[in-house]
Amino acid sequence: AVLTCSDASLPVGEENLVLKAVRALENRAGRTFDAKISLEKKIPHGAGLGGGSGNAAATLQGLNEAFDLNLSTGELIEIAAAIGSDVPFFIHGTVCDCTGRGEIVTPVPAFPWDLPLFMMKPALGVPTPWAYQSWATSREIPGVAYVPQICPWGVMENGLERPVFAKYLPLARMKMWLLDQREVHAAILSGSGSCLLAVLTRNDYGRLLEERALSTFGPTTWTWVGHSVGTLRDKIQS
Repeated sequence: AVLTCSDASLPVGEENLVLKAVRALENRAGRTFDAKISLEKKIPHGAGLGGGSGNAAATLQGLNEAFDLNLSTGELIEIAAAIGSDVPFFIHGTVCDCTGRGEIVTPVPAFPWDLPLFMMKPALGVPTPWAYQSWATSREIPGVAYVPQICPWGVMENGLERPVFAKYLPLARMKMWLLDQREVHAAILSGSGSCLLAVLTRNDYGRLLEERALSTFGPTTWTWVGHSVGTLRDKIQS
């Protein structure tokens, strides 16, 4: 298989999760796949959004269909877990409860919340292995809100904010800025960062907040406006 990518900064060799997915599926099927895979990268890397894991999951599903392998969802999930902890989640493609390393995934059959969302990311990435390795010895920064945010749909909390905010102060400032905006109900670091996720108080506040964020943090800031996957799944494009 040959991989090309729209983002020239990303490696397209065997270290890419897409090709790791190809190799894992080849080992399972006992054959090689003569495939040309073109990756149009929309989800920024180093953001804590699982972009690479989602690419790997899509590769497994695409090859399974293209080559008529007829592997079940359960079999694909088993292969996915060997590629990376987050990959099984994306095989399901819906709201899930994830435990263990993240590889134990239970779909939530009826997620009733239609949550308006806003995401923003500065022009920096956070190495995921470093964030996890630094968690045990990390400390909170005075003046930054780490407390769990109690919401109708559950508790929003991310323990990785401690090491990440201590090293990347702009991310701590971004979270506090979000919490200060009247449109924001709750805000949290996504995964190991560097993306921040905010749940908004109204559906029509996203573009207004996006404009203000770009004015405040500059045009190199990546932003996204949308909804939770529970009810508007097909409208989420990235």
